[in-house]
Amino acid sequence: MSFDFETDVLVVGAGPTGACTALALASQGVRVHCISRANWLADTPRAHITNQRAVEVLRDLGLEEEARKYATPWEWMGDTLFTTSLAGPEIARLRTWGTGEERIGDYLQASPCTMLDLPQTHLEPLLVKHAAAQGASLAFNTEYRSHTQDETGVSTLLLDRLSGREYTVRSRYLVGADGARSRVVDDVGLAIEGQHARAGTMYVLFTADLARYAAHRPSILYWIVTDSASFGEIGQGVLRAIHPWNQWIAGWGFDLAQGEPQLTEAQILERIRVLVGDPDLQIRIDMKSIWYVNQAWAPHYSRGRVFCAGDAVHRHPPSSGLGSNTCLQDAHNLAWKLAYVIKGHAGEALLESFSLERAPVGEQVVRRANQSRLDYAPLNACFRDPQAAQPVQAGLASLADPGAQGLDRRERLAEALRIKHYEFNALGTEANHRYVSQAIIEDATAGEEVWEKDRQLHAKPTTRPGAKLPHAWLVGSDGRRLSTLDVVGKGHFTLITGLAGHLWAQAAHALDLPFLRVVVIGEEGARDPYFNWYRLREIPESGALLVRPDAVVAWRQSLAATQVDEAQEQLRLALQRVLLQ
Repeated sequence: MSFDFETDVLVVGAGPTGACTALALASQGVRVHCISRANWLADTPRAHITNQRAVEVLRDLGLEEEARKYATPWEWMGDTLFTTSLAGPEIARLRTWGTGEERIGDYLQASPCTMLDLPQTHLEPLLVKHAAAQGASLAFNTEYRSHTQDETGVSTLLLDRLSGREYTVRSRYLVGADGARSRVVDDVGLAIEGQHARAGTMYVLFTADLARYAAHRPSILYWIVTDSASFGEIGQGVLRAIHPWNQWIAGWGFDLAQGEPQLTEAQILERIRVLVGDPDLQIRIDMKSIWYVNQAWAPHYSRGRVFCAGDAVHRHPPSSGLGSNTCLQDAHNLAWKLAYVIKGHAGEALLESFSLERAPVGEQVVRRANQSRLDYAPLNACFRDPQAAQPVQAGLASLADPGAQGLDRRERLAEALRIKHYEFNALGTEANHRYVSQAIIEDATAGEEVWEKDRQLHAKPTTRPGAKLPHAWLVGSDGRRLSTLDVVGKGHFTLITGLAGHLWAQAAHALDLPFLRVVVIGEEGARDPYFNWYRLREIPESGALLVRPDAVVAWRQSLAATQVDEAQEQLRLALQRVLLQ
């Protein structure tokens, strides 16, 4: 390793993307320096929904159990309510985040991890603490100014905002994780498609004891439908539980044509009391902020030695709860590739697969999040009579009418709620990624994948190359359950085979590669007594899977090995192709 570089990787930004990248790199022994312009980490609990795939990333990094200490548990994420106020009559409920009886089995089968509600104010310190513990260096009050790159590295000009001193850091690679207003994206010249600031929302973080309205029907989102709360594109106010049941966010949209709202504290208090439905509620306003709805993405995430990830390259509202989840997965994908190239395990061309794999996911997420906002329109049509002086009051009266008009409106409401499952129970959107890149060897014998169920709503486990390894419960040597996802990852490639594939296991051991592990399912330590893996593996027991450090299947072989030498050569060539050596 050359010591002409002050660090192997410089990461700009210490949010979920940057901190996770720093942690994943440091965990693999890579020198990484992470900077943040801010004095500390997230000061508002912006992102919060943490889906199963993101929790799997935390699990791989050893953080899952600690994350649970700070998160609202899955069972409390519960129903999403549509109500006239928190204290007033309810209109409808939707079982969300996979907690309903119809869907909970799908979620339990898909992952060893449950969903969590982990506010960004807890996620970022968790990632940063562990990154530092693994050896990453961090600098706050440090501003990115510019960079230049050449054939061997990147020189980045930084500003110490406390002293005013400018200095340069030399690194092999630069990662721009500096958010939706990314200067790194601008400087490196990445194209951004779509639209910025197409709608606006005001958020108020406040403290108030609302347990008497919420504890008996736990949820993290309560949508408020009244004439006085019919604001903005979504057309409903929202109360979001941050720390049940005394810290909350109240949110509502505003008309961009009229500029940013300039509300006094008294006006804000009045509006929150309307949403809660308690005119005497004691409230402490902690913070207020305004944010804009973006619908923008980058078709490509890198140029040369500079890589951008997270909100820098996919900019969208929080609808569908995909933001920090996509950021963590970007980081997890990029980090192992940088580590393998830096350590000499892979060719530099491997890094091009980052954009090829993650950019389609980023665009998908942006489109889904914005569509989820638009999907409130059918609900609002059921809740309102636009011709009336008080549209919501008249619409809700019509909704409750026992006659033909009410019947029609209730049928339309049922359909509008069904559409919202694509926001609140979209397990497929979160789990069905299929990577196509030079770091994946297509199984030419598999044919085109067939989707028996709705691809957005339902996860489809598969061992096809490009898909995440399916979760199945195994039993370890101590008699405790462990997931198939627990025997892969941790910075390693893993060859998975069965008892009948002992020649594949011998071949992998014979390669004697420091980054390649072997798991024989059926042996002590990875038994399959439930026969779950048997039902999911899609190849004979004598076949083999090569799984990347990010738990993505890179290659599979259905045929049994007949000779160790032949199996060793096949595996060597597969690794060579995947790692672009």
